[in-house]
Amino acid sequence: MSTIELTDENFETTVTGEGITLVDWWAGWCGPCQQFAPVYEAASEQNDDVTFGKIDTENQPQLAAMAQISSIPTLMAFRDGVLVFNQPGALPSEALEEVISAVRDLDMDEVHRQVEQARAEQDAAQQQGATPEG
Repeated sequence: MSTIELTDENFETTVTGEGITLVDWWAGWCGPCQQFAPVYEAASEQNDDVTFGKIDTENQPQLAAMAQISSIPTLMAFRDGVLVFNQPGALPSEALEEVISAVRDLDMDEVHRQVEQARAEQDAAQQQGATPEG
């Protein structure tokens, strides 16, 4: 499977779907991005069970801002709609395959439990901070 271009129109539906989605944040002027591109493309050809998306930060600045991209290339991995990996920097092919394998091997029941626990703790902290002192 080759890579797909992600934009405002298809980003959310792509990364929130079932399965694994990798997202490469890049720009045409970025040397490391250009070096990573063939590695990413080759991985997309070898892992047809994974969706590979690319976001040109120059053409999609609002997406880059929303995702708080401060360095490119940045690689994100989503599984079943959960962001499970987020790292700036170009990866060699072996490291990219290790990321893909690690994402495949995740216990998503445990990931969902951790996400729910983090949300509950955040909600509790917000409620505690919002209560008036008396």
